[in-house]
This record gives sequence, C-alpha cells and structure tokens, in this order.
Amino acid sequence: HMVGKDAAESIKIITRSASERVARFAFEYARREGRHKVTAVHKANILKFSDGLFLEAAGDVARDYDDIEFEDRIVDNMCMQLVQKPELYDVMVLPNLYGDIVSDLCAGLVGGLGVAPGANIGDDLAVFEPVHGSAPKYAGKNKADPTATILSAVLMLKHLGEGEAADSVTAAVRKVVATGERVTYDLGGSAGTSEMADAIIEEMAQGQPT
Repeated sequence: HMVGKDAAESIKIITRSASERVARFAFEYARREGRHKVTAVHKANILKFSDGLFLEAAGDVARDYDDIEFEDRIVDNMCMQLVQKPELYDVMVLPNLYGDIVSDLCAGLVGGLGVAPGANIGDDLAVFEPVHGSAPKYAGKNKADPTATILSAVLMLKHLGEGEAADSVTAAVRKVVATGERVTYDLGGSAGTSEMADAIIEEMAQGQPT
C-alpha cells in the first residue's frame, strides 16, 4: 500500500506449512522423475526471517529424502550459475517471486518462452498451460510456437498417469525440433503454428504400431 504520496510498502509472508508443502512436492517430483538433486533458492542472507524460514523448512523436509541430494543457493548467485553451469542443477524449489523470475531465465536457456511448458499443481486440482500464457499479440496470426502448449499437455498426461502417451508426444516434438524443417521462427524456421503442429502429429502417427 502507499504510505503518503512518496512511499509504497509491500509485505512478504512466508509460512512454514506452505514452505514444507512445496519443498516436499519438489522432492517427490525429483524421486518420481529419477532426478538426483534439489536446490532451494532464496535470499536468506538479507531476508533472514521470511526466506530464512523457507530455507529452514526445505532443509527439514530434505532429511526425509536420503536418496536425494540437497543444497541451497542465493537467488542472484543462482541466476549466474544457471547461465554459466546449468548442467550442475536438476530440480529447484523457490518462493513464488523468485520462481517467476528464474523460470523465465531457464526458458531462455532452452529456446525461449515458446518451448517452456507450465503446470500449477495442487492437492486436488491441477492446471497446465504454457509459461508464456495466452500471448494475445500473436492471436490469429499462425505465428506462435505450439511447443510450449503441446509440452504442457505432456505434463498433464504424466500427471494423469498416461506416461506412454506423454513419451510418444515428447518423442515427436524432439524429432520435429531436431530436424528443423517445419518449425516456427523462434526455432530458426519459417513454419506457422499449424504447420509445426501438423508435423508433430505426423511424427506421432508414424511412431504408432501398424
């Protein structure tokens, strides 16, 4: 809120229960997907109470997962490390604000928002959508990369236990992107949204038993 006309104030709230919940989700995800390390990202060196609580909660949860390596990184250093040595990191768990920023950085490492899928998973409900959102400026132009939307569907299939279907879609996407002949402008091609989507569908059909 505004404090007079010259200052604004925002309050950051972090709870132990929410921190433990998201940390446990990260470790369960790592175990389920065959990952080997979880990194908690924070700014506890400055925000000693709020981020300090988040880091403490993540560390407490980590003790229940002896098979998964646990480490922590300060968020600004994490950004540098991801640019220089992304191969050193696996699953990251972050408070919402840092996650929003770092996720876009990670998208840039793999080709941009056009290829970055997203999932919002709760205890009872889940929503799957591309990280770029609805991208209204590209609406009706047959220009947007469909990869992020298709890979979001892959995350949904995995969530529903349809691993074989998810693998089939993923393999088709990889083949089309690797070939590079029918991809959108952001991946160095000249295909439109529908043409790239059709190419992925065709690859899936070819991969099915006759």
